[in-house]
Amino acid sequence: MAKIFIDTNILVYTLDPRNSNKHFKARNFLKNAIIEHNPVISTQVLQEFYVAATAKLKADPVTVKAIVHNFQNLEIVNNDLELIEQAIDISTSAKLSFWDSLIIAAAEKAKCDVIFSEDLNSGRLYRGIRLINPFSQGF
Repeated sequence: MAKIFIDTNILVYTLDPRNSNKHFKARNFLKNAIIEHNPVISTQVLQEFYVAATAKLKADPVTVKAIVHNFQNLEIVNNDLELIEQAIDISTSAKLSFWDSLIIAAAEKAKCDVIFSEDLNSGRLYRGIRLINPFSQGF
């Protein structure tokens, strides 16, 4: 099974019914990803998910904490000094935001084949890892 990195926005859409198309696609994507692949997230993704779910979506913090707890079954990359330095290198060389670069660095550290995100450029390779937008027409 391929290792895939899942970005925050996909997790947030699983809770956000305001865009029914993305909500449905995100829920199906996540279910299939868990069954068919080895999904990976990072501590950054967990933090961003909690903040987006509680601040933007106004979800109950206790409920969101329970959801976060359930991510314990996924591989989670911890953000440490080495990862932050790698993100800085990626950010400066690829001219990307630090936060997007930190996602790429975490996926690289976990030896992922693909990053699934609606951010960045779908189809592009970042340090040998393909970025795919699961909400795009061709996916």
